[in-house]
Amino acid sequence: MICSRSPWHENPPVTDAKPITITLDDSTRLSGLLQVPKDARACYVLAHGAGAGMKHAFMAAVANELAERGIATLRYQFPYMEKGGKRPDPPKVAHPAVRAAVAEAARQLPKLPLIAGGKSFGGRMTSQAQAARALPGVRGLAFLGFPLHPAGRPSQDRAAHLADVHIPMLFLQGSRDQLAMLVELEPVCKALGKRATLEIFPDADHSFHVPAKTGRKDPEVRAELLNRLAAWADNILGTG
Repeated sequence: MICSRSPWHENPPVTDAKPITITLDDSTRLSGLLQVPKDARACYVLAHGAGAGMKHAFMAAVANELAERGIATLRYQFPYMEKGGKRPDPPKVAHPAVRAAVAEAARQLPKLPLIAGGKSFGGRMTSQAQAARALPGVRGLAFLGFPLHPAGRPSQDRAAHLADVHIPMLFLQGSRDQLAMLVELEPVCKALGKRATLEIFPDADHSFHVPAKTGRKDPEVRAELLNRLAAWADNILGTG
């Protein structure tokens, strides 16, 4: 069932994404897009997936629609995407990028509480960075399709680091996600206890696409997804 329209939809603010530069080190700069609605009550540091960058239609839609819900976003590129590469960065390169983006969000929006995460690979790199060393100011992690295992190779190995994440985590997952079979993911979330919230979207795949035969449209699924993300953020941040 799709959630009913919430008050934040009545007069959605119009906000543009502001290009920013994120300094990774003395020789590396990363592109970012900061989108801040006038009524922002939190900021989501939003990392892209392995196959597409921060300007992908899904990423842009998430940022635009979270702005309608009073949540700012900072999208950013990983170094390989900035260079036009196709092979995702290894953790030793991706983790510093996550940290630099979080630090820039805190610098740009010092009065807003932060959550972090992202789509697939971006969410996993964020959780690994948090597990290795807490991201300053980040109070929760939200995953838009956590990639628990490669397609066709069910496993829980990629979840081992989550035991070292000690802040709330939100798993937004499609029931047909071939990179996170529910038979594997549900026990992972159960083992994490109260730190983990699992929200399942019937018939949705890893991209939150649903077949036409369901009678639902992808934007409807995305709206429900973002309603749940906003509600979760308000709950853990006390901003509702």
